[in-house]
Amino acid sequence: MKDESTPSVPMPPSQNHEGRWRGLYPFEPRGLSIGGHLLSYLDEGKGQPILFVHGNPTWSFAWREFVKSFRATHRCIAVDHLGCGLSDKPENYDYCLENHISNLVKLVETLDLHEITLVVHDWGGAIGLGALGRQPKRFAKVVITNTAAFPSPHIPLRIAACRLPVLGTIGVRGMNLFAGMATTMATERAEGLSPEVKAGYLAPYHGWKNRVAIDRFVKDIPMSPHHRSYKTLKEVEGALEVVKTLPTLIMWGMKDWCFSPWFYQQFCQRLPQARKVEFGHAGHYLFEDACEEMLAEMRLFLSR
Repeated sequence: MKDESTPSVPMPPSQNHEGRWRGLYPFEPRGLSIGGHLLSYLDEGKGQPILFVHGNPTWSFAWREFVKSFRATHRCIAVDHLGCGLSDKPENYDYCLENHISNLVKLVETLDLHEITLVVHDWGGAIGLGALGRQPKRFAKVVITNTAAFPSPHIPLRIAACRLPVLGTIGVRGMNLFAGMATTMATERAEGLSPEVKAGYLAPYHGWKNRVAIDRFVKDIPMSPHHRSYKTLKEVEGALEVVKTLPTLIMWGMKDWCFSPWFYQQFCQRLPQARKVEFGHAGHYLFEDACEEMLAEMRLFLSR
C-alpha cells in the first residue's frame, strides 16, 4: 500500500512554558492525509509495533514517557485523532466514533502494521478496539487503561453538563472548561501536574477553533440506542470476543471519577484471561499518577 505520510508536522504556536513542555516531547511527528486533512502521529523506534491511542481531551503527549521507554526495543506509534493534538482541526468535519475508527484503520493499513500491541485510554478504547475488530489479524496483544468499549448507563454530571447544546459548547470551546479542568480533575497527584506538563496537554487546544473535537467527542457519547454512534459502539463491544483470545493487560486508576471502577469490573468480567493491575492511588490520568508502575507492568507484559 502506498505510504501517504509526510516527514513532519508543525508544532503548535508558542504558549506559556513552551520551551520546557517541548523538551518533554522530543519527537518529530509525522502526518497522514485523510480526506484532505492531516492526521498527526509519532513513529519512533524499530521492532514489533506498539500502537498508543489517546482519548478526550488528551493527545499523543500523554504517551510521551511510554514512547521514550519502549522505542529502543519497539516501533512506537502514537496517533493524534483528527481535531486533536497536532492533527488538523477542521470545523465541518464529522467527528464521530465511526470516522475515528476508520481513520485509525487507515493509519494501520498505510503503515502496514502487524503483530501490534494495542494500548488504549479513554475514548481511545472504543476507537482502538474498534480498529482491532475490523483488522483482528494485525493485533497480537492488548493493554487497556481507564476506558470503555460498551454502552454504559453512567455519565458523570460534570460530563453531562458539557453535552448541553449551547451552554455546553460555550463552556467547552469558549471557556476551555473540559480540557483545562482535566489537568486538575483527572489527576490524583497531591502536588498536581507541573506547569510544563499542563502546558503540554493544553498547547494544541488554545482558542475556540482548536477545541472543536473536544466538544464533539463529548456530544458523541451514545447514551441511548437512538444515538447515531450507539450501533458503532455495540460493534466495538463485539470486538471484545477477539480480545478474549489475546494476551491482555488491564491497568486501572481506581480513583477515576469518569471511568470509575464499575467500568473496570466490566472489563474484568468480559476478559477473564487478562492480567489485572489496580493502582489505588491513581485517577483518570493514570499515566501521570502511576507512570513508573505502568511502565514496569508493560515491560513484564511485553517480555512474556
